[in-house]
Amino acid sequence: MTDVRIVDLPGVAIAYRESGPPDGPPLVLLHALGERAADWDGVLPALAPRHRVYALDLRGHGDSGRTEHYGVEAMRDDVLAFLDALGLARVDLVGHSLGGVVAYLLAQARPERVGRLVLEDIPAPYPRPASAVPDGPDEPVDFDWAVVRPLKAQVDTPDPAWREGLAAVTAPTLLVAGGPTSHVPQDRIAELARLIPDCRTVTIDAGHLVHSARPAEYVAAVAPFLSS
Repeated sequence: MTDVRIVDLPGVAIAYRESGPPDGPPLVLLHALGERAADWDGVLPALAPRHRVYALDLRGHGDSGRTEHYGVEAMRDDVLAFLDALGLARVDLVGHSLGGVVAYLLAQARPERVGRLVLEDIPAPYPRPASAVPDGPDEPVDFDWAVVRPLKAQVDTPDPAWREGLAAVTAPTLLVAGGPTSHVPQDRIAELARLIPDCRTVTIDAGHLVHSARPAEYVAAVAPFLSS
């Protein structure tokens, strides 16, 4: 059974879905830009049947609050505040795309809070060519469109401290690469693996949306890593 709950944090309310055995080790799931916690439903509960799972809606997404300020560091701080609010001293952490950037920023800022880290189809944080962002979506979306421009600007031109801080990550880390059909340059994923001290990579030729396009293969790669 999955419960949908809200926790009021300083400056924003964060929605989350909680599932799994109450006494299991905690696992936090962080979605991509424009997604929400339910994006993980296709790989739960097979992903971590022994974990207590907390799938968050990042600020501006799903049922979480809309704010005047959006930034990757603010999302990292939301997750840290969430852990504190629920009394979760140390968690395993899984992030896809934007959620993965939030995850590695947390793991480098507070390495003692992260046991194991899974990053799905995320490149090393180097500048990339910027593209235009439309003023509004073509159809209704389940997130605040105002998140897109500032977050994309940060990812297009990341703070060099993001890359330098990767050396501080102590969690054993698994990178799940989407292979040649992903829009993410796979050599940049290999570079991210080089920058994180205890890291290995598995490639699943599924494109950027690995866990939704190839859920069985994703679970086969990630579940043993989380349970080891």
